[in-house]
Amino acid sequence: MRTYLVTGGAGFIGSNYIHYMFRKYENEIRIINVDALTYAGNLENLKEVEDRDNYTFVKADITDKDAMMKIFKENDIDRVVHFAAESHVDRSIVDPEVFIKTNVLGTAVMLNCAKEAWEKEDGTFAEGKKFLHVSTDEVYGSLDDEGGYFYETTPYDPHSPYSASKASSDFLVKAYIDTYHFPANITNCSNNYGPYQFPEKLIPLIINNALHGRKLPVYGDGKNVRDWLYVDDHAKGIDMVQEKGRIGETYNIGGHNEKQNIEIIEIILETLLEMLPKDDERRKFISKDLITYVTDRKGHDRRYAIAPDKIKAEIGWEPETMFKDGIKKTIAWFFEHEDWMESVTSGDYQKYYDEMYQNR
Repeated sequence: MRTYLVTGGAGFIGSNYIHYMFRKYENEIRIINVDALTYAGNLENLKEVEDRDNYTFVKADITDKDAMMKIFKENDIDRVVHFAAESHVDRSIVDPEVFIKTNVLGTAVMLNCAKEAWEKEDGTFAEGKKFLHVSTDEVYGSLDDEGGYFYETTPYDPHSPYSASKASSDFLVKAYIDTYHFPANITNCSNNYGPYQFPEKLIPLIINNALHGRKLPVYGDGKNVRDWLYVDDHAKGIDMVQEKGRIGETYNIGGHNEKQNIEIIEIILETLLEMLPKDDERRKFISKDLITYVTDRKGHDRRYAIAPDKIKAEIGWEPETMFKDGIKKTIAWFFEHEDWMESVTSGDYQKYYDEMYQNR
């Protein structure tokens, strides 16, 4: 039975990846999930799998080398899938040091622990071992409003503390590949959306606020463009890179769903009205009048767009979920899990929301 060590598996993308892997492989694999359970890590994301015999949760910080080495020594880890990261640009602007510690030092610790566990006396690595580092398109910087895409060969040009910390972690992985011939891949993905996404991010924030008649904050002119990837498609891409990706290669995973932020909000409002029952009182809250333009984010990149040509040509992956279908699936999930949303939007999140948006 192959053993996967998943870091950050209680977060949004990590938990969706774990669900995907158990749906696909059921009892053929074992997953050890390591998560520090910071504000965006939530074990409620994994209630459906927590009782499985082939699933283990370990609460630990990836910067704690002793804790990470203990996991490697007590388990024969075949694959590392490294999601764990601080990931919200706004938070990185307010508190960059946390991002540097988790994203850079944490990645270095994971690389060193895997290297020590997998390296043989002759400097080669045990067969079948692989480290997959999950990164972002934001390391490439910003594109013009129209034309051009990010490719694996695009020079890095990060503009925020978050993207700079992720670029640094990418370079660490690349260095281990080049220096030690370490068995790793890097994936750089576009903006994800779907179930279990913490509502500091645009799509769940807009869904939740619209259903409660709250303002819908939009940075600047609302015309910043992002490429949106349904999280299940991303999980499938990660698994396919693990299985078929050439050691040492980087693969961009994009959704072919470019949208302006203001378009996203309008589509969500239209879809909510389409999906809510006619007698649902929340319908009266949903209006474009809720859209509120706020002071733009510092260093706000104008456009991201990924070309997933390489992963399609080499591995056969391509996005399957068009945005309007994915947003319906996402809204349906939030309707069915309103208790989850209520739980994660209490306390610290509300304080953060007020600090970030109410006074702008």
